[in-house]
Amino acid sequence: MKLKELYKFVIEEGMREDPRGQVAAKDVLKENKKTLKDLKPSDKKYFDNESLVNPYADTRILNGSGEQEIKTMLLGIDMEVGEIVLADRLNAKGKKIDLVMAHHPEGRALAGFYRVMEMQADIIANLGVNVVKAEKLLEERIQKVLRSVLPVNHTRAVDAAKLLDIPFMCCHTPADNHVATYLQKLMDKKKPRTINDIIKILKDIPEYKEAAKISAGPTIINGHPKSRAGKVFIDMTGGTEGSKEIFKSLSDVGIGTVVGMHFSEDHLKKAKNEKINMVIAGHISSDTLGLNLLLDKIEKKHKLKVECCSGFYRIKR
Repeated sequence: MKLKELYKFVIEEGMREDPRGQVAAKDVLKENKKTLKDLKPSDKKYFDNESLVNPYADTRILNGSGEQEIKTMLLGIDMEVGEIVLADRLNAKGKKIDLVMAHHPEGRALAGFYRVMEMQADIIANLGVNVVKAEKLLEERIQKVLRSVLPVNHTRAVDAAKLLDIPFMCCHTPADNHVATYLQKLMDKKKPRTINDIIKILKDIPEYKEAAKISAGPTIINGHPKSRAGKVFIDMTGGTEGSKEIFKSLSDVGIGTVVGMHFSEDHLKKAKNEKINMVIAGHISSDTLGLNLLLDKIEKKHKLKVECCSGFYRIKR
């Protein structure tokens, strides 16, 4: 398959699994088209034209025309200069690496990934929180994340890929959408009674089972194993952590337990104040699960060999 076909496929599947629903994801594309139309001619040259077909600013082809044939990819969670050089070394040793694919964004996708956070307002609104309130609470957090990426040297890995002539892309939110939707459906079906039941459900999933073996498995950070779980909310997509002020709103709509990849100490403190249980499923293991679910779909349509590194390991279903 060609690189552009792979890229298009992950975008389409990311939208299909979007917790907001496909319609909401498509609405983002409509809004982006309107934004472009309303721009002054002098500003249009700076517009990200990919946003007209891809609603996820943190997922991009970072190096390559899109015409490259992809038979073998080197895939990992964080693919930076070292992993780009690793791909080059593997090529030198006879393993033909046609593409390096990162989960976490690099290059332009890293510089603009804060834009993806806007989807969190719709996700929270689906739980019953006032969408206007959700947006207001997110505004400050989005600006904080924007400021955090402004000084970052985000083109390092992309520059290395260009110098070594290695196709490079990243796939962040489409994969995260897969794990968020998969786990939410699972929790809604299983209806765990206690937090310990949530842990058991997670540990039945191969990615979390493997993580537990290396002391990185699901962990309760607020609550006790026998605590009632209540309504479970899976918080695993939308770029990064949302507003720490959201927990009162979640409590007001009946959320008893939040399961996520990671939470800051400030987020934990707010959750404790609102008596909301918190479970960290695992960051790298959750990223791995999302990528594996996406790869299962890709491999049903295209023959693809995946070399694993940087925290990722392939588990097929």
